Amino acid sequence: MRVLLTTWGSRGDVEPLAGLAVGLRELGAEARVCAPPDEEFAALLARVGVELVPLGPTVRSVVAGTKPPTAKDAFRLAPELVAARFDTLTAAAEGCDALLATGLMPAGARDVAEKLGIRYVLACFHIFGLPSRHFPPGRRPGTPSPQDETDNRVLWEQDAQRVNALYGEALNSHRAAIGLPPVDNVRDYVLTDQPWLAADATLCPSQGMTDLDIVQTGAWILPDERPLPEELEAFLDAGAPPVYVGFGSMAAHAPKDIARVAIEASRAQGRRVLLARGWADLAPIDDADDCFVVGEVNQQALFRRVAAVVHHGGAGTTTTATRAGAPQVVIPLIADQPYWAGRIAELGIGAAHDGPTPTFESLSAALTTALMPETRARASAVAGTIRTDGATVAAKLLLDAVSRERPPVSA
Repeated sequence: MRVLLTTWGSRGDVEPLAGLAVGLRELGAEARVCAPPDEEFAALLARVGVELVPLGPTVRSVVAGTKPPTAKDAFRLAPELVAARFDTLTAAAEGCDALLATGLMPAGARDVAEKLGIRYVLACFHIFGLPSRHFPPGRRPGTPSPQDETDNRVLWEQDAQRVNALYGEALNSHRAAIGLPPVDNVRDYVLTDQPWLAADATLCPSQGMTDLDIVQTGAWILPDERPLPEELEAFLDAGAPPVYVGFGSMAAHAPKDIARVAIEASRAQGRRVLLARGWADLAPIDDADDCFVVGEVNQQALFRRVAAVVHHGGAGTTTTATRAGAPQVVIPLIADQPYWAGRIAELGIGAAHDGPTPTFESLSAALTTALMPETRARASAVAGTIRTDGATVAAKLLLDAVSRERPPVSA
């Protein structure tokens, strides 16, 4: 059995697909991944022996400028990605039995699956892109909703209109070219009535939270057995556990002077600092030996060795830190990050920073909470509740669904 997995997004969108691909392979299926051609994504997939089929532009070329992407950028990117999916996925899905899509609104993926007559699944890593009576939609480029509108159902209808404005013309043009009828509501067509939620139930409880019939599999965790670099091991062994500070692929969104603020706040707590360079290119503020900079490393191993993890609140980093039992300080910047920050605080395993721009005082207060012994004890307890079999659960569900849909073999 062959499965095509596709996404366009940051490492937090790509790594779970690598985990699912490994889970599928362990069950005897062949999986390939269509994803952005960023070097680090190619290296990630190559490390676990999963084929990468390049899809669209690199993410770094879109998000790693000096300023965040604008609405104009979004309206240029959306039809480009639709065209890329019709072209790339059509070829990559040839001979496949199923197509699973995630990441930035994957308009074009279901259409390819429909044309090829194969199973389609939409997966997400949080619930906040799914229509709900309980919360409003997130921000999206396009005509904003009136400030005085508070009815969530109306707000979600307006969100669907914004998705149509971004993707509708390009999607229906490509559908017409392959003989498919137009789609009136792009968002709901992409999502389907039964999306899969690849998030841990402790961190992201979903029962009754949206209007759709969610299938929650648990997070798709890619096991990482790589040793930590010798220099990093030496730094960790040279003193008390440091505070880790990293913002992943948040380049243009990373708080100004975050390295300085984080180093000074950590030092004030008597802690050393481990800076993750990331796309924001974080760097030390002096030559003191209490600060060490790392590139791409095994976070699953590293987070078990730190005093706290200060991060942006991406789904992947939040899950990894929680599973490691590391207290967290989440500085949410965009999208679903405020939700993860809130969950960390509600669970008592860290602090949610108020707003995206920390000061020495505000980050010191959050670190004080995270570094309390009771926070560490609570984080250790919650770590034991995080399931690690989500990728296997999803792989089995996908293969079972395909098997049920296949016509019986005649004698």
